Amino acid sequence: MSDAVTRLNAALEGRYAIERELGEGGMATVYLAKDLKHNRNVALKVLKPELAAVVGAERFVAEIETTANLTHPHILPLHDSGEADGFLFYVMPYLEGENLRDRINREKQLPVDEAVRIATAVASALEHAHRHKVIHRDIKPANILLQDGEPIVADFGISLALGVAGGTRLTETGLSVGTPFYMSPEQATGDQAVGASTDTYALGAVLYEMLVGDPPYAGSTAQAVLGKIIGGKPVSVTEERSSVPANVDAAVRKALEKLPADRFASAQEFARALADPGFRHGEAAGVSASSEAGPWNRLAIAASAVAVISTGFLASSVLFEPDAPAGPVVRFTVPVGEGTEVYLGGEVDARFGRPASTSLAISPDGNLLVYAGWENVEPDRVGGPESRLYLRRLDQERADPIEGTEGASDPFFSPDGDWIGFVVGQSLRRVSVVGSNIETIVTNVGAPVGLRVPALLGATWGDDGTIVVGTRGGMFRVAENGGDLELVANADSLDGFLFYAEPHKVPGSDLLLFHGHPTNLDPEQAEIFALDLVTGTQTSLLTDAMDPHYV
Repeated sequence: MSDAVTRLNAALEGRYAIERELGEGGMATVYLAKDLKHNRNVALKVLKPELAAVVGAERFVAEIETTANLTHPHILPLHDSGEADGFLFYVMPYLEGENLRDRINREKQLPVDEAVRIATAVASALEHAHRHKVIHRDIKPANILLQDGEPIVADFGISLALGVAGGTRLTETGLSVGTPFYMSPEQATGDQAVGASTDTYALGAVLYEMLVGDPPYAGSTAQAVLGKIIGGKPVSVTEERSSVPANVDAAVRKALEKLPADRFASAQEFARALADPGFRHGEAAGVSASSEAGPWNRLAIAASAVAVISTGFLASSVLFEPDAPAGPVVRFTVPVGEGTEVYLGGEVDARFGRPASTSLAISPDGNLLVYAGWENVEPDRVGGPESRLYLRRLDQERADPIEGTEGASDPFFSPDGDWIGFVVGQSLRRVSVVGSNIETIVTNVGAPVGLRVPALLGATWGDDGTIVVGTRGGMFRVAENGGDLELVANADSLDGFLFYAEPHKVPGSDLLLFHGHPTNLDPEQAEIFALDLVTGTQTSLLTDAMDPHYV
């Protein structure tokens, strides 16, 4: 028996006897204990020491009393709570069996009717609690117990007690209440009060996972998940699973709205929408044209949706459609901030990284901007300025340098927005958006086919797990995790062009947009092409144009 259990048994002597540890979560360790007064098994949860130190015993016990009177068939009641020898604990009935997390792990996806039934029952529990001014704050599959198939919500109000009792001190320590996959945007940012719609959002995320098999937003780190919650858009449930009724998909989408005001006014409304076959919310996502088009149709689609973006940070886009006038030109300016001295032709200019002319990349969710800039160069430095990558969140005032990216150019994002790819010399590398982990994807691009001076001219990350890179002499493809290079196109297959620049993979298809030119960077000699990577079919889309991007 561990020292902690021995000490806990001594502190609870005469009241509870710890038998064994059942599990450990983010906030507490759970023990199977015997309630000595009533001769029954209970689940005794002890707060983590770091939480207990921040919250304080008296305040915690006072706040948790507000949840003790919740009585509902789908709410696990609170038997007891208190402090003993520095331990903060609370006691609930011990239910044998599994929780919803266990069932999802085992079955991956639940039957639609069963998932809706569970969500409706949890919604009724939330409605009861919300009427008593109690917000759960941590609705997740692990907190939904299944007793004879019936959902029972556990830890009701515990997160509220922690949040209120801990106050700002909880935030200052870096500890958070909630589970990233199911946090609402306001909970993730912490910049506004958490209300009943936060619980409804979490229930929408849980129902999404029951139906699809994964939460609405996934990521390798908590920061990546929270970033997607704040700025991303989940794939419609019906796109992932066509058997889900339209009203259920609509209810989930409304529950997962970014703004609390756009969600259901109550958990009861959420339950009603799940039961109403006629409920709709917004416009249902249609099937993308490219998913059903053959090679020639896909080329036609690409030809009608090419945007030519001018270089620099003043961007102009023009949509070309068959037999229709060009759309309006849209321009916007994004300042990159102040702070770093940059050498510009004989004098020092205090700007934060002068952007290279073709270095702009925007994340798939539109929230991040990355560019290669010249930085911190002394006027007498031998060898000229050196570039590196800068990352700016569009809700922030300045860009920040990305460590380890010295010499980088031509940045591009992965389809999920978690990685930034970039070029250094003849190598392709990538760096995590939420950290400084640098990985080399491939070196010596161009060498396998004997190209002389194989300058790299941009790259693109496809949703098929491959990266295509343009060079002076050919186009190559490589797996996103590295591997052998595959020659995609060169002068023998593409009308004698020698430069293959700025490739851009069209999402959800096998099409690649790029511009080619014969000898130099004169745009009057450049053409934009669409290349089908499966058939090798190529189509010239525009002449006298460069740097294609798909809209």
